[in-house]
Formats: sequence, C-alpha cells, structure tokens
Amino acid sequence: MASCAKHCVAYLFLLGVLSVPAASVYTLTDQGGLGSRFDGVGGLSGGGATSRLLVSYPEPYRSQVLDYLFKPNFGAALQILKVEIGGDAQSTDGSEPSHMHSADDQNYTRGYEWWLMREAKKRNPGIKLYGLPWAFPGWVGGGEPYPDPELTAEYVINWILGAKRVHGLTIDYVGIWNEKEYDVTYIKTLRKTLDDNDLGHVMIVAADGDWLRISEDVMADPELAKVVDTIGAHYPGTNSIPMARQTGKPLWASEDYSTFNDPKGASCWARILNQNYVNGHMTSTIAWNLVASYYDNLPYPRDGLMTANQPWSGHYEVSDPIWATAHTTHFTSPGWQYLNGVGHLDGGGSYVALADGKGNLTIVIEAMSHQYSKCVRPLLPPYSVAPTQIVNFRLGGAFEKITHLYVWFSKFVGNSTARFERRDPPIKVTGGHFSVEVKENCLYTLTTIQKVRNTPTNYPDSPASAPFPLPYKDNFDGPANSSEARYFADQTGVFELFVNDSSPDHVGTMRQVVTERPIFWCKKGPTDSPISVVGDHNWTDVTVSCDVLVERQGGAFVAARVDRGGCVIKDALGFFLWVFADDTWALSYDLALKNIVKAGKLNATVVGQWHRLDLYSKGDTVKGSANGQVLFELKTGPLPIKKGFAAIGSLDFKHVQFDNFVVDRTK
Repeated sequence: MASCAKHCVAYLFLLGVLSVPAASVYTLTDQGGLGSRFDGVGGLSGGGATSRLLVSYPEPYRSQVLDYLFKPNFGAALQILKVEIGGDAQSTDGSEPSHMHSADDQNYTRGYEWWLMREAKKRNPGIKLYGLPWAFPGWVGGGEPYPDPELTAEYVINWILGAKRVHGLTIDYVGIWNEKEYDVTYIKTLRKTLDDNDLGHVMIVAADGDWLRISEDVMADPELAKVVDTIGAHYPGTNSIPMARQTGKPLWASEDYSTFNDPKGASCWARILNQNYVNGHMTSTIAWNLVASYYDNLPYPRDGLMTANQPWSGHYEVSDPIWATAHTTHFTSPGWQYLNGVGHLDGGGSYVALADGKGNLTIVIEAMSHQYSKCVRPLLPPYSVAPTQIVNFRLGGAFEKITHLYVWFSKFVGNSTARFERRDPPIKVTGGHFSVEVKENCLYTLTTIQKVRNTPTNYPDSPASAPFPLPYKDNFDGPANSSEARYFADQTGVFELFVNDSSPDHVGTMRQVVTERPIFWCKKGPTDSPISVVGDHNWTDVTVSCDVLVERQGGAFVAARVDRGGCVIKDALGFFLWVFADDTWALSYDLALKNIVKAGKLNATVVGQWHRLDLYSKGDTVKGSANGQVLFELKTGPLPIKKGFAAIGSLDFKHVQFDNFVVDRTK
C-alpha cells in the first residue's frame, strides 16, 4: 500500500531531517542488566465454551484456523494457551463438561479442550498450557455451595494427571477459581497435592481476580508466598498496584482484552500488550477469548482474536487482533527479557524492547489514540497522541554493534490500513543511533530477527458466509460416548452423545448427564433446567421435532425462538413444549415455567418411554404435537418472542435422552 508507506512510516539517520520537532533520545542498553523475564502472549479458550463450534469445522478450514492461532511465525503464534477446566455449568457463553461428573467418575475425552491443547502443541511444542476452573460439579463442595479444599485439590490434580496420561499433555500453570473469592488453605493444599503427585513443575497462578487481596495475603503469609508462583489479575487497565510489585512475583494480565475484534479492538489489544508492561510491569497478557467460536447472539459476540462460528459453511474471519499479536510473538519467545528503560513516548504511545541474551533485539512501538483503542473494560482515562513524532533511539551495550533493524508495520484504523507488512529497506543504525517517524494509530516492530519475505503468512479466503442450513437433522449416532453433538451449544447442564443399549430404535442418542446442581460461576446462578441451543438466533417460522426419553424423573422439552443464552439463560423466553414424569404436558413462554399458557394430560406413560414432540411456530401461531397427536394450536397475540434459537432440554438435573432431532422451516 503505497499511501501507507508514504504517510505512516519513514526512517531517518540524522536528527532534524524532517520539519517535525525531534523528541527525546530513548536509550536501550543491557549495561546494568536486563529487566523482567517475558512470559508470553496467550489466548483463553473457555470461560464460557468460547471454542465450542471450532471442533465441528470441516477440513481444511479447521486446521487453517488452528494455524492462524498457534503456528509459529504464521498468524498470532500464541505462546500460552489457557483453557477452562470444565465444571458442568454455565460460565459466560455456555457450559463445558467436567472430567468428573461425580466422585467415582473419571473421563478425559469429554469436551474439546483436550483436542485443542493437543492441536496447539502439535503446531508449537513450546506453547505453555494453563488450566483454570470456572465452575465445579456439585460433589466437589462436599454438600456445601463452595468447593472443599481437599476435594478440589484432588479434582484439579486428576485433570492435570489425566491430561498427561491420556493425551500426553504437560500442564505448566494452574489457577484457583476464576474471579471468585479464594481460600488460602486451598492454595496451600493444592501445592502440597501437586508435589505429592510429582507435579512440582506445575506453577500456581493466583488468584485470577484483582491485585489487592492476593497481594496482601502473599505479603502477610510467608507460607502462601512460597507456594504462589505468579500473581494474575483480570482487566487491569494496564496498571498493577505497588503491593503487587513488592511481592517480587511475576505479574500477569491473566485475562484481558474482551473486546470486539474489529480494527478498534486490534488497536486496544496492541496498546495493552505494550502498556501492561510499561505501566504495570506485567510480563504476560492473555486474551479472552482465543477464538470467537460461539453463536453471535450469545454474550460478548466476536470478542475473540479471530472469529470462526460457521462450521456448516467453513467460513472464518482472520481478524486484526491476530496481526497485532504477531508484532510481538513473531519476534520474541518466553524467556526473552525486557530491557530497562522502556516507557512512554513524549508524543503519546509507548515502546517496549526485548532481548534474547544472544544479541537479538526486538522493539515494539505503538501510538494508538484514545478514540480508536478503547477496550470494553475498564474505563480508559483521557490522553492524547501526536499526529506525527520523531522517535530517536540510542543502542548501547551489546546492541551498539547492531547495524540495521527490520521493520514490520500495521495500521488498523483509517482509510489507509496495513496489517503486519514488512517495510523495506531496513532501518540503518549508525553508531548505535537511529530515528523513526511514528504516526498516530500505527504499530511498529523493529527487530534484528529476519523473516523471509516470501514466507506465506495466510491462506486463501475461507468459503463465503452462509446461514445455518435448513432443514437440519441429527440422529446423534456419534463415534463414542462422552462427546458432544455438533452445533449444539449447552447453556446449562451437559449433553453428551450416548450409546443406549436398551433400545434398538435409539442406539445413538444425546443424553443430559448432570444429575447434581453444580457449584455455579455465574453470580446469580443460572436455571436448574439444562438447555442446549442450536442454529440461528434470527429464526422465526421453524418447526422443531425430537424424540425424547425421560428416564426416571423430571421432564423434557423442545423449544423454538429461544431468545438468549449465557448467565441470563434462566430468563430465556421462547416457546417451550414440555412433557413431565407425571404424564402431563405444558406449553410455556419461558424456560423458568413461570408463564404456562397451555397444559394437559398426555394420556400416555412418560417415564421410560420414547415420545415424539413437534413444535410449530409461524408468525403469531404456535402448535404442539406429541406422537402425532395435536395437543394445542393457538394465537400468541403480541409477544416479545419474535425470534431465537431452537433448543432441547430437561426439567431439573435429571437424565433425559434425545434422538432424531430435526429443525426446518415451517411450511
């Protein structure tokens, strides 16, 4: 892009060549030692089933997405993968299955996080793995609504051991309980249990919340200080607190970003990647979330580093935060060290410099404006950035012998945009001095690391976006137990593919398997009615049909126009057709069964028997049938239930099975 080359970057050998006033000289040297160890840039899968749809992508598109995330020197080239330790409960955009639904149950093939960690390691064997619980199965509380220290330690250690035994995965870091009040006794118990199981290499990150309490506790408790390896805080706004720094522990933004992945989101990410260290001395930043692979109508749509939420079409979008990440990850590795003296530019923006101790140097400069780099949270205080500034550097110590630096450049906002482009010629360094013209809203990497210019850095465009296909059918004849049906997104409870040996007509089914109320992460606690949604949140005139089996207690439903998901799923509206263990049926306009508009006897035994439910919606008409017999047909009148997902689910945490699911346009 010639216009960008002309207007966004220029290289100078002498000061004062341009009419723009020269700024201070920034010295980069290893004399007197280097700064903190760089621990890497990461992405977070989970914290709400955020990678749910990715595993259902067809090849080659699934592998392409994974390459953009993890392949070194390609896309984001992430250095840390943080995953949710599934707890059978809603944790933002969905619920992820636990490896232990009960105390006597262990299964290390459930869900997709194992698969994702394997794929990340396959591409980058050096990537670090970090596990953190959001929710817990109810039994971990020992009958109480909070996790029991000893039970929780055993539960988490089983996950770490299972990762190694079943998948060959070494977990490097483990957290406590995401954004919840922690128990100091538990942290100490966790360390002891890790050590007792020959897991001394696993480091503890505490406490995935704010800085204050954990810093106070570490400073006041030498035993706790000994077992906490890293202090991690969420959404720190690029700032830590003095007490956190006084602990002497590495400080991480262990969850950050959480911003729409458009150009402004990329600028937010570029700014905090630099300033988390400049302002807060944080040596790692981990993005929530890794990839927006969940339906757009769920909370925080497209807040991933890229978007891949159409497995039926193969369409995905390589969003700008991928390339903002590459400015750091392609030219550094965990174990490099920051240089002392990094900081803010006189004209606004910031710079960091990192070295590998072998003579290599990487400098990342960002000049992101306040307007175009606001993250969703926290509030960004006002500041200004000069339209143009001359930034003068002096390299000292081992770097004084550097003669040139390769340049990579991005601008994500404005009419002239560039994404991770190499600019030639390299900057010449004369006697340790060089200058660079820095433009507002531009991102630069200056480095001794030479990347081959013609190395491919992208794939051809993915297939065109397409709506969810109708009709859609699934008979749940999956390959094995304890895996999930494609496209279904559990919002409460866990729905797993199941081999039903007792019924020759329903051998492969999907079964709701959580039978005890979990220890929830959501503040208000979601519904006790498990539900899994599927399809397009814009559906209006659809027919949802499914065979259902209530095994012993509770009930089952099919639903249309379900209007929401996430932690507010208990307030979901829609059309819900239920059958109950007492041989009755009902139509409700809500999941909570507070607005029942029709009800009656089924005239058939429900428990232990398969029943076919059909729910028709068209305009303001809704009709329900069971086993081909019409139960009701009515006009809804003016309702707020205009559109939404299809869904299946159960009443309370009971075993219920589903088979031969179909959703189609209502004729």
